[in-house]
Amino acid sequence: MTVEFILRLLAAFACGVAIGVERQIRQRMAGLRTITLVSSGACLFVTLGVLTGNGTAGVTQIAAYVVSGVGFLGGGVIMRDKGSVQGINTAATLWCSAAVGVLCGAGHYGPAIAGTVTVLLTNTVLREISRLINASSVTNADLVCVYVLTVVCREEDEIHIRTALSNSMYAMPLSFQSLSSEDMPQQPQQPARLRVSAHFKLHPKDQPKLERMASRLSMEKGVSSVSWVAQEAEPAPE
Repeated sequence: MTVEFILRLLAAFACGVAIGVERQIRQRMAGLRTITLVSSGACLFVTLGVLTGNGTAGVTQIAAYVVSGVGFLGGGVIMRDKGSVQGINTAATLWCSAAVGVLCGAGHYGPAIAGTVTVLLTNTVLREISRLINASSVTNADLVCVYVLTVVCREEDEIHIRTALSNSMYAMPLSFQSLSSEDMPQQPQQPARLRVSAHFKLHPKDQPKLERMASRLSMEKGVSSVSWVAQEAEPAPE
């Protein structure tokens, strides 16, 4: 029995190393050691269920606790950075590594090896496919971007510029969100100026509309500068 359990642990260790090497090469938070420890630890817990002689029910209960524990561990590698979520793939890899360890601990070597190969293919082959998809044109993507168009003009031209902006928004048409004005610091011997900002949503493929509107506004009397910037992208509503 001891030899069989050692064989199971070695199988879990080898599968963990195979998955962890790929993660370590990519310099992920959960690398070689973490993945190997998760796989080996899951195997040890399941082996404990076998050693206590509780049968299939005991092994199944321990495997369920392993899944819950790895869920908390995976939550620790998920971070939020400037509105985007990072680390979900790493957390999923940890979860799959635990499943591989559980299979090894239960003596199911074939499914464990198949699971390891699946994880490696997902993190390598599908990674490149994902990059190709992300690098393709966004013309058909179901998303919109939040844009901010800023016009700097003389104070006496504020009403004219706000009207021109509103008319241009509705003529394009663009998804108009808000329009605001704010005073700019007064320069000596210079006329008072203010900044008019328009927020709206637009599909990235329609950016030429925005550029045409900015060019038209730049020719207005009293306008000293016109600029626009894309703030963030979000899925388009169904």
